[in-house]
Amino acid sequence: MEKRRLGRSGIVVTDLCFGTMMIGSRNTEAEGHALLDRAYEAGITFYDTAEVYPVPPKAEYVNTCEEMVGRWLKAKPRDSIILATKIAGPAHGWFVPPVRNGNAAMDRHQIRRAIEGSLKRLQTDYVDLYQTHWPDHDFGYEETLAALTELKDEGLVRVIGSSNESAWGTMKADATAKEHGLARYESIQNNFSIINRRFEDALADICRREQISCLPYSPLGAGVCSGKYNDGALPEGARFTGYLTGDGERQKKMAERFVNERSLNSVAALRELAQEAGLNLVAMCLAWSKQHDFVASTIFGATTMEQLEENLGASDLVLSADVLAKIDEISKQYPYPLG
Repeated sequence: MEKRRLGRSGIVVTDLCFGTMMIGSRNTEAEGHALLDRAYEAGITFYDTAEVYPVPPKAEYVNTCEEMVGRWLKAKPRDSIILATKIAGPAHGWFVPPVRNGNAAMDRHQIRRAIEGSLKRLQTDYVDLYQTHWPDHDFGYEETLAALTELKDEGLVRVIGSSNESAWGTMKADATAKEHGLARYESIQNNFSIINRRFEDALADICRREQISCLPYSPLGAGVCSGKYNDGALPEGARFTGYLTGDGERQKKMAERFVNERSLNSVAALRELAQEAGLNLVAMCLAWSKQHDFVASTIFGATTMEQLEENLGASDLVLSADVLAKIDEISKQYPYPLG
């Protein structure tokens, strides 16, 4: 498994990262630990969680994912793992974080409270990568970065990063860090996949020029790229099956963003390409993500061992120039398939 440097930092990560956001909701702790063990055995050393996990965010089990990951981490050599977690920002949308009584501002007080809680739940005295889960554009960056710099200076975190950040916010944060001599975001964890290539419009160039590593999440389009929703299928137990058939309007709107005519047509074309090339569709989509020069590590999730093994099929897979060109043609045929 290839390893890459995280931004300009001294941290090196495997090019696949295990994302834990389903552990505690769609996985039991025992099932989650079995998946984590298998990923560890396969050579993955990078693991991502968050104080708000698991999802969908609910007050009754917020924070439980970190607790479960912490119990797993306790049985492993700490220095063998690069551990990432996140402080919940204000979100302003569907993914509203029910943490700290609804107070998710990025001020010094909330940052300190959040890291103290995460370290306790994770049963560790430091986090390798600490990320702002959502930006707080109304509040600004100087106090946020100053507070995060204090955590770094105290050894509670090694490096910091952002998530769900915009191109403007990425440059604003970087400029603020330079102006005030503060820690900089070494990474940005955003939605980026073979059916959601918006990151390439502006953020990719910023990452290249400023040496900020992209950590794509939902590299399979929240499971859509597996093909499991094609041909009208709504598989039992699948995330968007529950969202589409449930009563929650926000969840239904989110599902329709991912599961729609354009995205399903795009996946059908990708599935045909994978078959022609003798490739597993899931492995092809993950390998495509890994082959971008601005990507340090691609974050995937799994709720079953079968899904995990499919994901691990991308470990040593390198797509040919011909396959990459054909993927680009499909993207041109179905531009911006996610609503």
